[in-house]
Parts: sequence; C-alpha cells; structure tokens
Amino acid sequence: MAILDYSEIVERKIIVHEGQPYEVLTSHVFRKQARKPVNATKIRNLINGKTTEVSFHHTDRIQEADIEYKDAKFLYKSKGEFWFADPKDPSNRFKLEEEMLGNAAKFMKTNYLVETMIFNDEVIGVHLPVKVDLKVTEAPLATRGDTSGSATKQITLETGAIINAPLFITDNEIITVNTETGEYVGRANK
Repeated sequence: MAILDYSEIVERKIIVHEGQPYEVLTSHVFRKQARKPVNATKIRNLINGKTTEVSFHHTDRIQEADIEYKDAKFLYKSKGEFWFADPKDPSNRFKLEEEMLGNAAKFMKTNYLVETMIFNDEVIGVHLPVKVDLKVTEAPLATRGDTSGSATKQITLETGAIINAPLFITDNEIITVNTETGEYVGRANK
C-alpha cells in the first residue's frame, strides 16, 4: 500500500480515511493568501455511500487503499438486495445492499459479469464498464414540433432505469448508456 502526499490525492484514487475506503470524487489544491497549500477534496465512502468534504494539509500523508478486484455474476434483485455468484462456483453466493452499489444498480441486468471491489477480504461494491448496451422497453412517441427544449424524452430500459434520450429512440432498440453519468451515448452497433 502506497503512502500518498496531500497533492497526490486526486480524482478516482481510493484512499483509507478514518479506517474506511473512500473514493476521491473531486480535488483542488490551492493556497489562501500567505498560508500553506491545502487540497480541498470531496470523497465518497465505498462502504456506506456517504459523501463528505475533507481538506488535506501539506503535512498530511494518506494511505492508498489496497483494493482487490474479482469477477462475479449478477443473479437477481430482491427487495433492495442484489445477489451475486462466483462465475466458476455458482453455489458461492453473496448479496450487496442497493446503497453500496450506487449508480451501478440501475444498469445491471441478470447474468451480467461485473468486477467486485474487495477491501480487507470484504466485498464493498461493484465496478461496471463505463459503457453498457441495454434494450429500451418503453419509449413514448415523440410529439411533432416538440423541440423547444433539448429535444429529449424519458425512456425506460430493461433494468428499470429511466434516462433521457433523443426523440428518435423507439421501443426494443438497443442503446449504449454511460454507467457513470447515466446518460445516453448512442445506438449500439449491431
């Protein structure tokens, strides 16, 4: 495990803060008048999903989290619990709460392979590819002349997620979605 200087705590790094793993969402190193530099960060707890703002000073040294990644197969969702299995041993199952998955929960479909994040021998979340292809289950018809705004409509995907997409998207189309932002990327290549 590496020790990071205050200025090395940047976006996407995973650090150990107060004994728990946190992902750095934003960081900004600045100097106020004649004072020493400070790194103002926004970090998200990977175990409970809570976001907090922390300022690291020039004397601070932070430990980088030792995260292990392992493949798992998403099986099903039941009452806010997401069940997974080891792809090589389907009897080895485990569950994660919806809060632990964050945005990824909206874009996982049954039998989908994901990467689990393991910290101190405990699964703390999943990591999806940045782009996934999903089928559109509901897409209302576009109203003619309805282009006064951004010319988008809300559509429902096969996972139940509701996103904004262009007016030309119809039912049963396969589209590409950015899993980090939840935005429409384009039609999937067939």
